Amino acid sequence: MTTTGYSLTDPATGPTPWPAPHATSAVQATVAVPGSKSLTNRKLVLAAIADGPSTLAAPLHSDDSARMIGALRALGAEIDEVPGTGAFGPDLHVTPPASFRGDVVIDCGQAGTVMRFIAPLAGLATGDVTLTAHESALHRPMGEMIKALRDLGVDIDDGGHWALPFTVRGHGHIRGGEVTIDASRSSQFVSGLLLAAPRFDVGLHLIHSGERLPSVPHIDMTVETLARRGIHVEHPSPNEWVVPAGTPRGRDAAIEPDLSNAAPFLAAALLTHGTVTVPAWPASSTQPGALLPEILSLLGARVSRRGGALTVAGGAQIAGVDLDLTAASELAPTLFALAAFADAPTVLHGIGHIRGHETDRIDALVGNLRALGGDARELPDGIHITPAPLHGGLWRAHHDHRIATAGVLIGLRVPGVEVDDIGTTAKTMPEFPALWQGMLGQGMLDPAPSGGASRG
Repeated sequence: MTTTGYSLTDPATGPTPWPAPHATSAVQATVAVPGSKSLTNRKLVLAAIADGPSTLAAPLHSDDSARMIGALRALGAEIDEVPGTGAFGPDLHVTPPASFRGDVVIDCGQAGTVMRFIAPLAGLATGDVTLTAHESALHRPMGEMIKALRDLGVDIDDGGHWALPFTVRGHGHIRGGEVTIDASRSSQFVSGLLLAAPRFDVGLHLIHSGERLPSVPHIDMTVETLARRGIHVEHPSPNEWVVPAGTPRGRDAAIEPDLSNAAPFLAAALLTHGTVTVPAWPASSTQPGALLPEILSLLGARVSRRGGALTVAGGAQIAGVDLDLTAASELAPTLFALAAFADAPTVLHGIGHIRGHETDRIDALVGNLRALGGDARELPDGIHITPAPLHGGLWRAHHDHRIATAGVLIGLRVPGVEVDDIGTTAKTMPEFPALWQGMLGQGMLDPAPSGGASRG
């Protein structure tokens, strides 16, 4: 097989399309992945409102985590890089401020966790805090968060648009109490309120009123990170949380590898009939990516654990399946790419809310695959994929890291696929292009016979 170096963005002409490496033999590799973005940003927030300093070991260093660090520093937290043992960068030492300061502007970039987690903290500041974002992220849902904060007494000037940018006129405290929110479009609304709630005057009684609640594991992750700092959240019903007032404890914490960012590498084993091992896979985790062993087994992979590592071996074929991804919608782009090479049609559902992510992920995936000759169609709450022969062409990332990696996966089996902006992967995994090339260079074997339709 061949690999190519990933390109840098030319300030004059923009990103240069990145030729996705095409595999002619089976991948045999061990790939260590950086820390979890979801855990890094949650633990940064809690460290910034704690009763003393904390050190986060093996955190993620990416665009999203840098935005969170910048936001918390703007509010007065001291966050210093310190030597660590992780392979992907230094540890982070966080010293919380005596009080949050205002009169600042915070650019959330494309980070949903920053816009949804920092908005409640801004109400605890003294002075105005203006939240904005990259132009490609201004569409992301924020109306429910603005409404909930107003119901809790926070003064917000959004110009009547119920969206970014807006200004929180902080008065140094938020009373708290009971509030109802429809989090159908993002579980981050729930997590953002729960993370800040210990610092509300009377805590928080949060009720979700929508028909569905996506990505529940991310809410479980929030509740668990609070518990590890001494804040025990009551959960009297599936759509209800009660957070007591209090101050989280300062404590050192390690960050798990990002299991969802491991998904494309594990998927490469299925696409090339090879074997990929990810070390330091946690025995249990609240990350949605923890569902990967079960899901990949359904698709025909052989999955095993040994010595703390997870190994996935591809079978003779990839099975077409019907999957409810309500709890793990961030895996949808990877599974979509696998479904394009399955032995039967696949339906992914429970993912309607991913239309409001960095881009409309459903539209982007369907449009990209059709442009390469594929057969996919949108459903009200998902996607239907019918395997069909594919050809090379341009795969558009749409400013979305997971759309970009889906295109790279397609390129493993289809020569001539080019991702228009591989740099979008820096949002949560700047090392992705280098790790991908490293994986493909670790000893290639002849692939097993391919099942399903020819893909070129």
